[in-house]
Amino acid sequence: MPSGDSLLARSLAAVWHPCTQMKHHEALPLVPIARGEGLWLYDPEGRRYLDAVSSWWVNLFGHCNPRINAALRDQLDTLEHVMLAGFTHEPAVQLSERLSALTGHALGHCFYASDGASATEIALKMSHHYWRNSGRVEKTGFLCLEGSYHGETLGALSVTDVAIFRDAYASLSRDVRTVPSPDARRAGSGETAVDVARRAAAGLERTLAEHHGEIAALIVEPLIQCATGFAMHDPEYLHLARQLCDRYEVHLICDEIAVGFGRSGTFFAHEQAGIRPDFLCLSKGISGGYLPLSVVMTTDRVYAAFYDDATTRGFLHSHSYTGNPLACRAALATLDIFAQDDVIAANRRRAESFTALLAPLRGHPRVSHFRQRGMIWAFDVVDAPADFSRRLFSAALEREVLLRPIGNVVYFMPPYVLEEADAAFLAERSLAALGAVL
Repeated sequence: MPSGDSLLARSLAAVWHPCTQMKHHEALPLVPIARGEGLWLYDPEGRRYLDAVSSWWVNLFGHCNPRINAALRDQLDTLEHVMLAGFTHEPAVQLSERLSALTGHALGHCFYASDGASATEIALKMSHHYWRNSGRVEKTGFLCLEGSYHGETLGALSVTDVAIFRDAYASLSRDVRTVPSPDARRAGSGETAVDVARRAAAGLERTLAEHHGEIAALIVEPLIQCATGFAMHDPEYLHLARQLCDRYEVHLICDEIAVGFGRSGTFFAHEQAGIRPDFLCLSKGISGGYLPLSVVMTTDRVYAAFYDDATTRGFLHSHSYTGNPLACRAALATLDIFAQDDVIAANRRRAESFTALLAPLRGHPRVSHFRQRGMIWAFDVVDAPADFSRRLFSAALEREVLLRPIGNVVYFMPPYVLEEADAAFLAERSLAALGAVL
């Protein structure tokens, strides 16, 4: 096994890392990882780091999970890949059936891709094409929330309202209208999160009343806008948005790429509002953090608009690895763990325990807007110093914890195998790292 120093040097010479200013690694070295086990990542010299961010929010049941490993080994000896155009296979069919059942068959049609941004692209294109096939060619626009993030391909960037991602490529993307965010941190004196949600919905209604004739869809990250700094909102917003989309004949796209698969406290986040979207985008945790996979789920009504003799009325999107059998099998193994271990109920107990352990951190004088939903915790740091995110990242690594702050927002999004001792370790070491930086 190569040493950590050797791996760093070779990576800096050959690998262009994502969302990274490579020059920063002159002062902040890359972290070489040799293996993973459960909550932990290990470097070539054996130093360990508790993965408190689930490796960019994808890992649900720990690294090198034995059950997912076994399913992939079995699939390797059966079928590694076949194109899904004109062919089909058991893992894709079974996964589609099981996902559909989890929506009560309200979303009975699955279209597969490789990653979250691709799922966003598919949902946008599918909505646009639906209206075209329905003779409503004027409905080509989209709405997104202030501060929204839906990916970094060009269509996804169009409905992303995070300046660092959007501005560099603004000339390549299309104009999209933004509507107020229901971020509960926007509550005024005497207001509740429900009040903020209703105020934001009123803003949405004003926009729809004026522009609904040209709007194809509203895209929303249900309950938690993650990449904008873990802005959390009350389910009332989704409830009202669904009513408004129905009234004004606009599709509702729920982007649950980050918050699906139990992360919000229910299997799908939109369930907490008692609604179903027209399109549901899933990725990240879908394969347990093993292989690239995403899916867009939609209704019979949408599917029927494309079902025709004319090829031009079919949905015109593909990629070579659509519905890859290995990725689908990893997803099936992930669903098995949910079913066999009653994960949602177990996570509620984990969340209650970890929230209690975070009490000293919550009470820190520089911490504000401590918030939690499901297996996500976040807080803002008041008067954060320059380069706070990088400084806390380094301080946490020195204490065997992997944190990845977004600006002045610190969050925890650990795998669903966090037990009491590990949670206590994470809480204690995170508080120590924050103290060292502040």
